[in-house]
Amino acid sequence: MESKQTKEQKKVLALFMGIVLLLLIIFFSTIFYIRASRPMRQAKAEAIQLAQQHVALKRVDHFYWYTREETFFSLIGEDEDGKEKIIIIPKSGEKMTILDQSDGLDETEVRAIINNAFSNEKIKKITLGMFEGQVVWEVMTKTSNNLHYYLLDFKDGTLLKSIQSE
Repeated sequence: MESKQTKEQKKVLALFMGIVLLLLIIFFSTIFYIRASRPMRQAKAEAIQLAQQHVALKRVDHFYWYTREETFFSLIGEDEDGKEKIIIIPKSGEKMTILDQSDGLDETEVRAIINNAFSNEKIKKITLGMFEGQVVWEVMTKTSNNLHYYLLDFKDGTLLKSIQSE
């Protein structure tokens, strides 16, 4: 029969091993997250640097990575005059599109349009980009077993395209 002290030592050792295992899981999860998010952080930094060459942004509030037929990086931020600006940059870095946010819908308005039109779907992601030369909001929604992509016109929220993924 084991002594009371031996049982206590085993409990302490098991607790210690559990804590070490938990700390290792947290450590490796953090490393994985940092490495996985590096391309996004780098793309955002490069987009801001390119945009600053054309618009004096005081603050960047949103960054979007949009890929449909082409890849675009979009920024929404405030310029030195206090105006909300949108800068859409193709992956190539050439021919930026610069707009006033007031010329179209913001993300909150797009969310409301989709929630009203497709109330049984849950919004998973909203991005801003260009589709066939037109500024669009892309909204990804999910139902119980399908993903849907909706492309809405930036200016008035008109549904331009609907794509169902199974």
